Amino acid sequence: MKRVLITGSAGFIGHKVAERFLREGFRVVGVDNFDPMYPVELKRRRIEYLKSFENFAFHEGSITDRDFIRDIFSRYQFDGVLNLAAKAGVRYSILYPRDYFDVNLYGTLNLLEAMLDKGVKKIILASTSSIYAGHKPPFREDMKTDSMISPYAASKKAAENLLHVYHHLYGMDVFVLRYFTVYGPSGRPDMSVFRFIYWIMKGEPLVIYGDGSQRRSFSYVDDVAEGTLRAYSMVSGYEVINIGNDRNNSLMEMISYIEEFTGKRARFQFREFHRADVYETHADISKARSLLGWEPEVGLREGIGRTVEWFKDNWFWIKDLKLPD
Repeated sequence: MKRVLITGSAGFIGHKVAERFLREGFRVVGVDNFDPMYPVELKRRRIEYLKSFENFAFHEGSITDRDFIRDIFSRYQFDGVLNLAAKAGVRYSILYPRDYFDVNLYGTLNLLEAMLDKGVKKIILASTSSIYAGHKPPFREDMKTDSMISPYAASKKAAENLLHVYHHLYGMDVFVLRYFTVYGPSGRPDMSVFRFIYWIMKGEPLVIYGDGSQRRSFSYVDDVAEGTLRAYSMVSGYEVINIGNDRNNSLMEMISYIEEFTGKRARFQFREFHRADVYETHADISKARSLLGWEPEVGLREGIGRTVEWFKDNWFWIKDLKLPD
């Protein structure tokens, strides 16, 4: 069996990617530091689920800790690395920019140094559609991306550049995957889909920055995990690929589906549009189709229905979570 290291395996996308790799027959070593940016209970529940798989091993620690990373690489022989550990979120990065560069850039450097030392030649990096800020959608991988508007996007672009350096100097095979607004069951409580479902089920008003007409390429997490597996299986050279839904929807349309599946009406608190946000994201996934044979299968209405169902099944503990500000 091939063995992979998946960083950020307690995270939303990380745990779903780990599950997909385990079901495909890989041995998976997961690492995560249980960053308390949002409720840690959610992350620990994800890890407990992954531990039900025979071929999953977990180690708690941060990719910013060089000694911890070196120790992990000394314990196992890896076929490749999937770096899904990250400080995510545009608005929080404005408050804590140093934390974002410590994890997203220097944490990535720690992994690359360990890979170089042990002769591991394959890495996937989870990047972000936030890099495309300032461009007119749909977003293509060949667009010039050097005008960031948030520390989060800047830290991810710096990590992309760093991986290109290691590909050029040392022949590492690299796939940079730019994810677009990933949502689904066991999602991130700092993102709109989780927060809106939570608030509607609580009977609380939805806080919206802007008028709700802004549009996103909402991408269901199982689709994203499948695209990540295909990229890993086919990685060669250096490639940047969009992984997202090529049909975008407005926030208000997304909210209408939440109302439909919860049977509850939303109330709103509208606030000023945030200057670090973009009005619209829209993924061009022509490259993912041609190179990976991949495209999303779950539309927004179906994905919201599945996510609301997960909320209902787990409401007995979700209702007591404290969402991040």
